Amino acid sequence: MRSARNSKLFKTVLGVTAAAVLTLPLAACGADDESAGGGKPEPVAQVNDLSGDNTAVLLDPGFVDALTSLKLKPGVVGDAGFADGSFSFPITGGDVTYYKPGSIDPYVQGLVEHDGSGISLTAGDTVAELTNFEIDPGTSKLYGDVRVNGESAAKHAFIFSLDGRTLKPLQTKGDDAILEGTKVMISDDAAGLLNDTFKTDAVKGGLLVGTATITIATK
Repeated sequence: MRSARNSKLFKTVLGVTAAAVLTLPLAACGADDESAGGGKPEPVAQVNDLSGDNTAVLLDPGFVDALTSLKLKPGVVGDAGFADGSFSFPITGGDVTYYKPGSIDPYVQGLVEHDGSGISLTAGDTVAELTNFEIDPGTSKLYGDVRVNGESAAKHAFIFSLDGRTLKPLQTKGDDAILEGTKVMISDDAAGLLNDTFKTDAVKGGLLVGTATITIATK
């Protein structure tokens, strides 16, 4: 039973940070402008000093059912929120530059920071906190800090890998740009870390956790 519990617990953790994945496909929404010369192309769009709104991950119904049946206790840390089956994390900083897909590799570059928020997972006497998420769209990776029972277990750990192939077309609402549909998977590094923490081998790299949405304030 402990192995099954820990597997579901980690899946929940993954759902939280999924939002990061959305930054990867943003470049696909740009125009076709390129520099006339043979050097580095001109960016299609560039956003400096990111500040708002948030990234969110809608948990898969199967994960929610597992949490209920196994009596696992997910929670939020700091400024994170949880409503209607989704975790949300405020964007606190960073920058993103978008190039025409195929004009440069990677065509989305920068960092998206979510300092001061995260999720907690409680199983028995063990409490794991994943916080300070940082998305690197150029590498399709999401990093974060991990604490177990109040002690640091890892800094800037590679927690999730991102797949934007299921991204929906760009949406707008007021001054916000919204991207929805990116899949979030647990990384091999994170699987090993969680297995060590919860004394199991049930957590597997590549596990699909949920669907991410990122909402960026354009003004």
